[in-house]
Order: sequence, then structure tokens, then C-alpha cells
Amino acid sequence: MKKLRWSLGFLLTILICCGAAAAVENDTVKVGLRYGSSAMFSANLENAVGSGYTFGYYDAGRNFVEVGETGRTAVSVTAAGTIYLGSSGYYETDQGQGSIGKWRAEAGETYGSYEEAAAAAESYPGSHVAYLSDTYRLRLGCYETEDAAILALSSAGLDGRVVEASRTGVVVTVTKTDTVLFEFDCQGSRSFAILPDGQGQTAETWFRFYKYRGGFEYPRVTGGKLSVINVVDREDYVKGVIPYEMSGTWPVEALAAQAVCARTYVSRATKHSASGFDVCNTTDCQVYYGRGNSTSGPSARSDSAVDETAGLCLYYGGKLIEAVYFSSDGGATEDAKNVWGGDLAYLKGKEDPYEALVTIPGYRYTTTYTKDQLTWVLQNSGYSIGTVEKVYVSDYTAMGNVYKVTFVDSSGRTLTVQGDKCRTIFYSSTLGKSVKSLRFTIDGQGAELYINDSSTTIASTEGAYAISGKGTVTALGGEAWVLTSSGKSQTGSGSSGGSDVTIRGSGSGHNVGMSQWGARAMAEQGYSYRDILHFYYTNVDLY
Repeated sequence: MKKLRWSLGFLLTILICCGAAAAVENDTVKVGLRYGSSAMFSANLENAVGSGYTFGYYDAGRNFVEVGETGRTAVSVTAAGTIYLGSSGYYETDQGQGSIGKWRAEAGETYGSYEEAAAAAESYPGSHVAYLSDTYRLRLGCYETEDAAILALSSAGLDGRVVEASRTGVVVTVTKTDTVLFEFDCQGSRSFAILPDGQGQTAETWFRFYKYRGGFEYPRVTGGKLSVINVVDREDYVKGVIPYEMSGTWPVEALAAQAVCARTYVSRATKHSASGFDVCNTTDCQVYYGRGNSTSGPSARSDSAVDETAGLCLYYGGKLIEAVYFSSDGGATEDAKNVWGGDLAYLKGKEDPYEALVTIPGYRYTTTYTKDQLTWVLQNSGYSIGTVEKVYVSDYTAMGNVYKVTFVDSSGRTLTVQGDKCRTIFYSSTLGKSVKSLRFTIDGQGAELYINDSSTTIASTEGAYAISGKGTVTALGGEAWVLTSSGKSQTGSGSSGGSDVTIRGSGSGHNVGMSQWGARAMAEQGYSYRDILHFYYTNVDLY
């Protein structure tokens, strides 16, 4: 969550006015692993700890309802239709070396349980059980043509019908084969799910190079691909977040503070509710890869930090807080209202003396753009501006973080942005450039400095002096500050002449909430996770 993205003031306004209802039900979290543009035609699972799977669905209370089972250790869940076996053995939507057809020979008899249907299937080699809207049926196979399915039904001497695979159906196979184990189709009213069997242990299952605890749910968009959702106990979810949001080798008190933040965040998360899950597994929410793999994952220390804080969350006024965090603040955190536009009493900026006590990789950064590059970045982001001639920091917050940045084009037209946009507006994946934090200066001088009145200006602080109340004369070199309506503002922060704009800053992230590196520094100084949380979040309760 180091780069948490919101609809700025709009979302914060909703949270402030309405509070936030807990999203997690039955202490169970739904994590979107693949969805939307990353949804899958076919998804593979393989037991890492345990053996076999139970088929079913999750009810409204996130309780698993069993409707079938298999002892196989490697299975694939695929969108029903014509399924081709590619040269690598994986399933494709186009031509391959073999296929699982879309036509079904379905026996007319219904069964009261999976066991009854599975027993009947033993009499018909190649057949499988299908769970169809609360009814168990026997399907004799999956055929490429309707005629082949009709022939199969006739040859078996069974009454029944021939059907085409539904646009909401799901097929379970033995991975890399055409052996169908099970079908599920509730016409979209329920989503197919799998619960791995731990065989007396806590089950762990491979999916896409990482191991996960809990079960898996596969909503299918009608006629489309499958989303893959990990349905997992909240504490196991937090254990799968910590080592990817903070190094598992850090002091346990820092990890414990991170655990409380991660648990608090997910306990109120509703961001992806319209998609059927609570949080995704990326920095858009919190990075999550379950039990990891051979090169990364939870450590004994990170797991113990979760256990140490089990169930604990942060509250303000009896409600879960928005426990945002980031990598490093560069010297001071910031008020949420100055970054996202909504005033949250527990997210207040404060000077941070702790980060300076540790060595932080990349803590200070320098980024240089040509003015042509800035013009291109702004115009490609949809801003109406001509060729950029000047850019400067036009206001700082009382904490010394950037509050406003102004761009001036060759016709004198200006564009001013504020809050988190002051850093994100510079981002370009094409150029591979960004401004890492809200704590920066821009080399040169583009801001007009007023003296005496509103019409007299100077181009820079060079050669300028200030007279104190005691008559002392001091040159305005280096970091000079003036008072503005919103607090102190640094002078001499802008770019005018030349073709390049150089930005120098410190820290990484949005500066709101807890600094992860600051948490490490505090832990190394002997502070507890409670001390850390009470420092970075104002007047919060922990229970």
C-alpha cells in the first residue's frame, strides 16, 4: 500500500461523512488475485501442503458449502465451452492438440447427493458429476459436436438430453489432461469455489508461483473469463502482507506496527466490493502473496509479529481508521487534507526525527526533465497547456512538504496542482521518471518573489537581504522561508531559464500516516509497536 491510489477528496469525503463499515465477514478476507483485465480462461492449483480438494461455494456469511470432492493434487478450473489443450499442456481458447468439447450428453436422472451421483458415474467410463443449480446430474462426456453427444446418450441407453456448455459454467479437470472431474453451473447465482484438503495440517496451495492458505473462488463473468479470489482467514492474510510491505528481517516491533496497520486496513476495506472481493493483492491496496515461494515470503519473525498483535486494530472515535502508510517521509509526515483533500483528525502531519537515525536506500533523489518532456507528460495526461517554460513550487505546507506546484507555458498560461498531484503529475512510465515524494524543491527560480507591496518583485533571492526586528541584516541565500496563508513556504524553488528542470527531494510515498522506515528506526531505538502507532496516528485507540 505504499502507493495507495484513491479518488482523492471524493472517497475521503465519503469516509469522513459516513464512517466505514467493516468489510470482513466471519474473520474471512476475499483477496482478488486475478480479475478484470487479468482474469483467466483457466487457472491451475496444486497442493503444497495437504492432498485433494473439496468443491463447493461460499455462502453470504463466507462459510464454505461442500458439493463435491476429489483426491487429485493438481486440478484446473476453466471457463466452460470448447477447451483446447495447447502444446504445453495448458488450456487455450483456440486450436490445440486436443479438446474438451462444448456439447454434453446429460442423463435425465437427478441425485440427492454428490456421493450418489459419483457412484452412478462409476458405471459409465468417462462420465462426471455436474452440480447444476442445487441439483446433481450425470454427464457422460464433453463432445465437439451435438451429434456426437446424441450418439453417446443413445449408446449408453439412458434417457436424457444433449446440452451445450453454459456461458456461466465452470469445468474442473486434472491439470494438463482432458479428464473432467466435475462441472458447476448455478447460472451466476453462485460462484464455484475450491477448498484444499490439508489432511490434518493447514493446507497450502500453489497458484501462479506462490503458495496460499485458505480456499479459492472463481466468479465467472457471463460468457467471459474467471476471476480468481483467495478466501482466507484474516490473520493468515495479514501474514501474507507483512513480508511484502516491510522486510521480514526488520525488528519485530516495527513488523508488529505494520501488522496492526494491515489488519486495520483490510478490516474496513470495501474498495473492490463491486467486483466481489475486499482487497486486491497489489499496491493499489496491500501487496499480498500468501505464504510466498522459495525466494520470498513470511519469516518466523513476521509471523510472530502478527501473532503478537492478533485481532488488534486502530480506532478513532470508536471507528476503524484509514490506516495508510508509506515508505519514508523525508523529514515530516503530512495532514491528509493537504494530500487528498479530506480532513481526518487522526492523520495529522508531524516532524519525524526518527528516519534520520537509519540509513534509507534512495532516501534522497534527483530527477531531471527537459521542458519538452514536461510538456509531453502534461499534455499526454490530458492537461490543457502549451510548451512549458517555467515550473515552480508555489506553496509549501506548515510541515515543509509541497502543497502546490505551478507550471507556466510560453503564452503565460498557468496550471497549478495541489496535494498528492504535486508528485504524481510528474510520473511517466514511458520516460521512466517520477517524483518520489511530496518533499522536494525545484532548482532555479520560477516563482515571483514580492517585496514591499503586490507589484514589486525580484527574480531570485540572490543579492537580497532581510532586516530583522533587531536591525540585523541577513542574506537570503540557501533555504529561505516566508509565511503564507497556509503556513511556511520556501523561496527560491522553481525553474525558469535553460531547458532542464531538476527536482531534488527526500523520502518516498504520499507522506500520510505511518512511515515504514520511521517505524524501523523507532523500533531500533527501543520503542514498542504501540509507541510507533501512537506517534504516527494522532489520538487513536488500539484494541
